[in-house]
Amino acid sequence: MLDLGIDLNMWPWVWLGIAVFFAIIELTVLAGTFVLLPFSISAFAASLLGFYDVPIEYQWLMFVGGGAALWVFLYRYAKRFAGENEMSPGVGADRVVGLTAIVTAAIDPDDTDRRGRVSVQGEVWGALTELDTPLAEGSKVRVTSVNGTRVVVEPLDFSAPSPPTSPPGPSTPNPTPPSPSPPPSAPSAGETT
Repeated sequence: MLDLGIDLNMWPWVWLGIAVFFAIIELTVLAGTFVLLPFSISAFAASLLGFYDVPIEYQWLMFVGGGAALWVFLYRYAKRFAGENEMSPGVGADRVVGLTAIVTAAIDPDDTDRRGRVSVQGEVWGALTELDTPLAEGSKVRVTSVNGTRVVVEPLDFSAPSPPTSPPGPSTPNPTPPSPSPPPSAPSAGETT
């Protein structure tokens, strides 16, 4: 018998105490991770069985079996829910990585005062640079990463030569050859030239 030496009339209160204890632990210590919640619910159900004088073996079965079944169900639901609600790339603070920004307050490489600022798509961010040169106000930069609440930027490289619009050297000849002029027509009979 599974009564553990406790009076059978006390078991409903024991189950109720276990249910409340597990619920408090779930809410305070485990911060809503749903580890003990299924067993809290099954202990409450076992206490209801106890109040209706159901044999103690069924109360234990409800507590252990019902808690395990609820735990498996909640685990599968939580796993599916977490998989569906993962943040896709480009969501959150990382969405600004790779975008062009304009320096609104000069960025010092040492930046001990944390004054460097950039504007990215209308949002103002604190900014850092990993380069040794300061970035002046008004310069265009690219966001390379996010470091906490600040973005790490690098200057845009405009020193790369642009492709020429026309090939260098003398002007190119006309690609269509000139059409030949028609041959002079021969005088017809009766015409004088």
